[in-house]
Amino acid sequence: MAADVETIVVGAGVVGLAIGRTLAISGQDVLVLEQHDLIGSETSSRNSEVIHAGIYYPPGSLRAELCVKGKEMLYRFCAENGVSHQRISKLLVATTEAQLPKLKAIKETAEKNGVTDLQPLMGNEARALEPELFCVAALLSPSTGVIDSHGLMLALEGHITTHGGQVVLRTPVERIEIMGGMFRLTMGGDSAGQITCKNLVLSAGLHGSKLAGTATFPSGYKPPPTYYAKGQYYAYSGRSPFSRHIYPMPDGAWLGLHVTVDIGGRCKFGPDIEWIPDIDYSFQSEKLEKFLGFIRTYYPGLEPTRLHADYTGIRPKLYREGEPVPDFLIHGPAVHGTKGLVSLYGIESPGLTASMAIGEMARDMLL
Repeated sequence: MAADVETIVVGAGVVGLAIGRTLAISGQDVLVLEQHDLIGSETSSRNSEVIHAGIYYPPGSLRAELCVKGKEMLYRFCAENGVSHQRISKLLVATTEAQLPKLKAIKETAEKNGVTDLQPLMGNEARALEPELFCVAALLSPSTGVIDSHGLMLALEGHITTHGGQVVLRTPVERIEIMGGMFRLTMGGDSAGQITCKNLVLSAGLHGSKLAGTATFPSGYKPPPTYYAKGQYYAYSGRSPFSRHIYPMPDGAWLGLHVTVDIGGRCKFGPDIEWIPDIDYSFQSEKLEKFLGFIRTYYPGLEPTRLHADYTGIRPKLYREGEPVPDFLIHGPAVHGTKGLVSLYGIESPGLTASMAIGEMARDMLL
């Protein structure tokens, strides 16, 4: 029996769309299924829209390699397809003498990852660039940028359809069955029914582990669990005090309540972090109070009345609070033993930056 479709990608976030684009360009008959009525309406549209340089991630990790490679691919794609973006740059700042060794270590990690353009600055040099900033030293990252994430996703969708593929909205996938040589997907909602495919990519973000867990793998493979970490963003009213992204020293896996400037020049602070048991996008404005002191370590002139609730995002984490941070997990047949299947888990930051490189990796694992 022939499959209904050659290749299905589940999830039309930025990573799923990038994978779908790469497969369509490779000649695959591609169908991208999305449960919501908009593309990229979860993690992909609830983030800082930062194009990351590849500074923090452990050398040799997928996060590091895919970020550095994906960054250049993304800048090139944006330039060629008219996607709004800017190499706005970033200042990574040390606000005390005690943080200087960490700043030095971050530069060394970045260089091992192939990020060789970081420029060390003294405090007065950093303040000459950003007069509202306080720090004793900083690293300037000229290849860090910002992007219109929705414009990016529309461009990726356009490439999919141009190459004969299709993105179908309001099509939640509820169950996956592995049937010798193909996959059968059961769908709910307005598109209730079943469809079969020869190749399958699970890029379902927050729902990836749950969806993969509906399948019974002949090898006995079990998908890793996903945990949820919510972050709130606080918008700054009035003219932005900064023209670049400002990042304090990271605290473990959390990069601190940092400043990002979007493509329109609007400034926001965030995200903070809260581990939650279920998907919940509600905003708790009272949480800002405990972060004001943290922000003032690098922005002493902060006027709290200028900050107000903006939006929340949820990241799919492969670890619980306090546990070591694992790498991205992109499982192909070598891991789960099922030909024609690629499953992605824990694709959070720098997933947007790495999306096009992830697309190539998934293609190579699949084909």
